Amino acid sequence: MHIDLNCDMGESFGSYCLGCDEEVIKYITSANLACGFHASDPLTMEQTTRLCLDNQVAVGAHPGYPDLRGFGRRNLDAGPDEVRSDVIYQIGALAGIARAAGIQLQHVKPHGALYNTAAVNPTTARAVAQAVADYDPGLILVTLAGPGGTAFRQVAREMGLKVASEAFADRAYTAEGRLVPRGTQGAVLHEPELVAQRCVKMASEGVVETVDGGLVELQAQTICVHGDTPTAVELVKEVGQALFSSGVELKPMGQFL
Repeated sequence: MHIDLNCDMGESFGSYCLGCDEEVIKYITSANLACGFHASDPLTMEQTTRLCLDNQVAVGAHPGYPDLRGFGRRNLDAGPDEVRSDVIYQIGALAGIARAAGIQLQHVKPHGALYNTAAVNPTTARAVAQAVADYDPGLILVTLAGPGGTAFRQVAREMGLKVASEAFADRAYTAEGRLVPRGTQGAVLHEPELVAQRCVKMASEGVVETVDGGLVELQAQTICVHGDTPTAVELVKEVGQALFSSGVELKPMGQFL
């Protein structure tokens, strides 16, 4: 078995430092880099891209709503043309920096509220998928694994895109297979051992335990640990070790999709 282990990175901005990128990078296979709309700036994008190059980690764009103050986690009433243009703009910005470093982008993963909206709103899903298809149909589009991301995956595949279904190591799930909203008690998980056990179950059995104690199916090709979680380094290290011990090989998604 094999699976990709990804992390949202490059989310510092100017003199503000967020996340432990230089430590987390040692344990992941793919990185989702902020593109300047919800976090990051050109210098941070370049530095993080080179960090990925030095550690042989695949690079993907992590476009979000234009909301630096809200870190892209607030939903915006953006129309499909606006969403498509914004996503193309962000992919292009990171792709240019990556190209200068001799790297090709592997994937696109929407961030925060844009990701969650695309999972439930077909119009937004189509706008995001259209942006990826128009920019480079060879890019992999990352969508939520399980029933919560079914519609988004279907739209992307109808456009001929490769899709990577994503599970979240450090986020709680509802019975419907969606992420428990941030701000809700227990929405973010911090205990490395617990998170690692969940990831092994995701990878080997294709299920995750929900907040009500049930199980929901999710066939994931990539698992995410958030770089801004306080215990991110411990989490990603423990997850990687647990997956390896259970016979799961870690590979960038582009190597098997």
